[in-house]
Amino acid sequence: MTIRDGDAAVAEAFYQRLVEETWERPWPAGSPPDGWYDDKIVLVAEEAGEPVGVAVAVHLPPAIGHVHVLYVVPERRRRGVTKALLAGLNERFRAAGVTHVTLDTDLSNRDGLAAWRRLGFTDWAVRLATPVDALEARLAGEAAVPDFASIHVQSDDEAAVADAVRKHVPRFGRSAGSAISRPRNGWIAVYDDLVDRDRIARRRLSQELSIALGAPVFTISLEEGAVVRYLLVERGSVVDEYLSVPEHFGEVPPGDVVALGANPTAVARLTGADPARVRAVARTASSVGELPPAPELLASIAEAVGVEGAEHGYPEARERDDVTPIPNG
Repeated sequence: MTIRDGDAAVAEAFYQRLVEETWERPWPAGSPPDGWYDDKIVLVAEEAGEPVGVAVAVHLPPAIGHVHVLYVVPERRRRGVTKALLAGLNERFRAAGVTHVTLDTDLSNRDGLAAWRRLGFTDWAVRLATPVDALEARLAGEAAVPDFASIHVQSDDEAAVADAVRKHVPRFGRSAGSAISRPRNGWIAVYDDLVDRDRIARRRLSQELSIALGAPVFTISLEEGAVVRYLLVERGSVVDEYLSVPEHFGEVPPGDVVALGANPTAVARLTGADPARVRAVARTASSVGELPPAPELLASIAEAVGVEGAEHGYPEARERDDVTPIPNG
């Protein structure tokens, strides 16, 4: 293998391959502007005269070397090409007086993150992103989209559900009101003002209702107008929790990302849903833009599970003819 100086043409060709293979950012990909490579270090790795990888970096005075792009073709990975390119960059950096090397990588790139950390790179900053329209709306004082939720109890005993709601809601905070639906497809829906706006109260009430009524409970919510969460509870224990974008509220350990995916087997066991249908609709992603709009996703999951009336929270539910208000203190 040889490492040689490259130019803008070869760097751009590799960059386009990288974009086609790995681009998962919430904005469209595009080529750098004319002249962007002029002040960059471009190194190309070759094997038998064939380019197999590229590195693009820049010296940021006084002492930073930043790696913009490091890409190796799939069929040459795990053969030392990345290390050879980094070694070439490091030689250039050291000659320029660089003391620290930086780079960016997507949080979704688990393998890449692990590889960089094995080479000694550590987290020191977080890059955040938002659409300009969303930022403009927030800056203009537009109110955040409120959460809403519904708790579905596998029961046809309205009186027992009403008694349990009346008893347990006041334990978790002040609520403007509660309501329950008539049985729909074997489930009674519970709506509550506090449950809509307080995720901790939502979880705790779901668990308490499951214990008190001895029945499975399926709670589904739309959060920040952007993500869907459900809890499946049996005997007070959460047996499955799903969040459509596991890291929407911040980075979580890789194991938790996996755990927040749907468990179709558990859902099927407690709800009678078709596991293939649950698997098809309850997808997760690294960003909101990779999934259907959250209200549509919520409706699809509720339909797959067989619960009705999940598309709204307490304010809308209390206006329906098939929903009964429940005084709770």
